[in-house]
Amino acid sequence: MPTVLWIVILAVCAVVGFFLGFTYRKKVAEREIASAEEEAKRIINESIKSAESKKREALLEAKEEIHKNRSEFEREEKARRAEVQKQERRLQQKEESLDRKTDAIEKKSETLNNKIAAVEAQQQEVALIKKSQLEMLEKISGFSVDEAKAYIIESVKDDVTHEMAMKVKEIEAQAKEEADDRARRIITTAIQRCAADHTSEITVSVVPLPNDEMKGRIIGREGRNIRSIETLTGCDLIIDDTPEAITVSSFDPVRREVARLALEKLIADGRIHPARIEEMVAKAQKEVNATIKAEGERAVFETNIHGLHPELVKLLGRMKYRTSYGQNVLNHSIEVSHIAGLLASELGVDVATAKRAGLLHDIGKAIDHEVEGSHVTIGVDLARKYKESEAVIHAIEAHHGDVEPRTVVACLVQAADAISASRPGARRENIENYVKRLEKLEEVSKSFPGISSSYAIQAGREIRIMVEPEKVSEDQMVLLARDIAKKIEEELTYPGQIKVHLLRETKAVDYAK
Repeated sequence: MPTVLWIVILAVCAVVGFFLGFTYRKKVAEREIASAEEEAKRIINESIKSAESKKREALLEAKEEIHKNRSEFEREEKARRAEVQKQERRLQQKEESLDRKTDAIEKKSETLNNKIAAVEAQQQEVALIKKSQLEMLEKISGFSVDEAKAYIIESVKDDVTHEMAMKVKEIEAQAKEEADDRARRIITTAIQRCAADHTSEITVSVVPLPNDEMKGRIIGREGRNIRSIETLTGCDLIIDDTPEAITVSSFDPVRREVARLALEKLIADGRIHPARIEEMVAKAQKEVNATIKAEGERAVFETNIHGLHPELVKLLGRMKYRTSYGQNVLNHSIEVSHIAGLLASELGVDVATAKRAGLLHDIGKAIDHEVEGSHVTIGVDLARKYKESEAVIHAIEAHHGDVEPRTVVACLVQAADAISASRPGARRENIENYVKRLEKLEEVSKSFPGISSSYAIQAGREIRIMVEPEKVSEDQMVLLARDIAKKIEEELTYPGQIKVHLLRETKAVDYAK
């Protein structure tokens, strides 16, 4: 029972304490609220006072800014008005000046029209006078206007022809003297620095035999051996009455060389039958291919040319077995390369390009038996295929005059080709072609009017022409010789140069009785 009482007492005390604490905190809170309200009123009043003060200051500043802007605007307005007035005065002055100029132009135009009218009247008067004078001149001279013009033109033409011929002759003589001297010096130097011996080569291969009995063995039973050789090599074997010799004939020099080597091997071996023939032909083919490669490399090494495509090197080697008028084409190309390089060095031109173009100028002859077209066209296609420079391609294309040479290198290759081909002993041509060339030379010379006769002399290196003195004057001879030389250049192909020599002789015969 006492425990319960204590519990009740404690509970009552707790309630009383809570109530007292709540009452105290309420009073404290009320005091704090009252204090906060007073502080808030004070802050609000101060803010209102500060805002009014700032408002007054802002109004004052705005008024000052407005006054300042107004003053500046007034000043700018005054300046613009002054500028506008100035521009107006200038425009007014220009208008007055234009009015004065317009008045002056109108006066000048009127004066000019009067002058034009006066000139037209004078021209009409002059035309009438000229017409009357022409009529009078026609009556006096007995010529019409067209006849008089023709007469004057004809007389002037004779004088001009004489002066033109003399001038052409003088200029040509001077230019030829200077050019011949320099060209002779350059070419002589180049030829002396590149002297070489020449031997003509035959275009058929002759295989010597130990005895005539070997002919029968080569023919074989019922001709099987000779048929096998001809089939495998593509060549014709000519077995005739020539003692101890067989002739190998073929349009392809490489095939001909393979056949020659195979025959020599068969003759040395002594065993001649189809199987052995096939074996020897294969060996000969390998040897020829090796020789072709070696000869191409020799040509490149000898001329010191770098960067040549391997296929072009092989094609150069093939030219070892190609001849032109009895001249070996590979040796000719090497010589042209050397001569073109020497000429280029004398003239200060690119030596490497000149030597390269000289070596490749006849490259088309390596396969001209296999491909349609001239060796020039084939050579151009090959050079373009294997990425040669345009300078080399143009020199190949122009070396026989198929196109007009546009570069110094092309002209040098042309000259070097002619020098190599025209050296004594370098080439030979059969009598039939030689005679035809001379006949064509005389025929071209006689095609011009006023020619009485022409004779090709000095092995076709000079053409001597007799003219009819009644039809060709001394002045016309200079021009006629030039025309004949141009036509020979256009229509004929020849090594070196041809001298055109015109002769005119006037004879007077009379009798004393």
